[in-house]
Amino acid sequence: MLAGYRKLSLFILRLRGMTEEDKAASRIVSGQSWEEFCDTLKAAGAALTFPGAPRDAFNQAEGYRYLTRLARAGLEAYVEFNDPKAPTLNRVVHETVKMGSDNPDNYYQNAAISGEYDYRIRGTRGTVHYLGFGTQKGSYGQSGGMPPTGYIEASELDINPDGSFELWISCDKKPGNWLPMEPDSGTLIVRQTFKDRVNETIAELTIERMGKDGQPIFDPQPVTAKSIDDGLNTASTLVAGAAMLFAKWARDFQKHVNELPMFDQETSNAAGGDPNIVYYHSYWRLAPDEALVIEAQPPECETWNFQLDNHWMESLDYRYYQIHVNKHTAEYREDGSVQIVVAHSDPGLPNWINTVGHDCG
Repeated sequence: MLAGYRKLSLFILRLRGMTEEDKAASRIVSGQSWEEFCDTLKAAGAALTFPGAPRDAFNQAEGYRYLTRLARAGLEAYVEFNDPKAPTLNRVVHETVKMGSDNPDNYYQNAAISGEYDYRIRGTRGTVHYLGFGTQKGSYGQSGGMPPTGYIEASELDINPDGSFELWISCDKKPGNWLPMEPDSGTLIVRQTFKDRVNETIAELTIERMGKDGQPIFDPQPVTAKSIDDGLNTASTLVAGAAMLFAKWARDFQKHVNELPMFDQETSNAAGGDPNIVYYHSYWRLAPDEALVIEAQPPECETWNFQLDNHWMESLDYRYYQIHVNKHTAEYREDGSVQIVVAHSDPGLPNWINTVGHDCG
């Protein structure tokens, strides 16, 4: 709805002979930009009373913290680091900003990009188990989803013996390591997936915009009324949009409580999910004297995990608690199967996932 309103506003501007820059300047000077930013943040609170949301003080308090985290992520991504002329690899999702069932085994990085330009990533591979790069349309703060426009894994890259490599990102194919994008690509997503987060080292990466002569260009956009107006709009839309999207998912997952069906891949991709990952999502609910026992026969694959989230689809605090099990940390039976136990206290069995004081999610 917000995106539609903005398109209509731009159409009216053109009829009046005004530019977007003129309108942004007027909104900034009058305070309208800030007022709408605050109004949209206020409206985002509706996600906490969406059908299916728990209404007790504990879960509601986590919900308000969740909204503040989304606001922090939005401001950093779209006010501080939203210049495709001078891209920065920024961690939108991390240990204290979570959304959309973030993976505790992942180290996420994002950068604003544009199909108008070419980019180069340089770095060292590190020892992290999986490293993947993807370009996607749009951004988290815009409507229309985020369908993928290109993807490449580290296993497909030519990497030097010392672990260093370069990766070009462009619409036109480049020799060597190349990640495709399209004219309307707007986001670069980097996923690094650990087997053992404590003992593996991440890939160290930098990104720069490249000129047609093959030389780096550093030409950051100065602060303008339009950049701040757009940034505040997009940041607040992220808070409201993500909160409502995942509130709807949480409601829908309650159709199969304590079961684990496969999630629709197209829906996952549109929300920014990794196209190389198959997801299973559901809702869980446990009484104080109950446990959830999961029996699984993992297939041959790069990696897998089971994790526990709260109602707001934030992974529980993996810094301090055992809230997930993966291919590397699991204890297996002789036939390769695993039994995972979700319980409020340690049952003395392998593969325990701690609810950390939660009774649903």
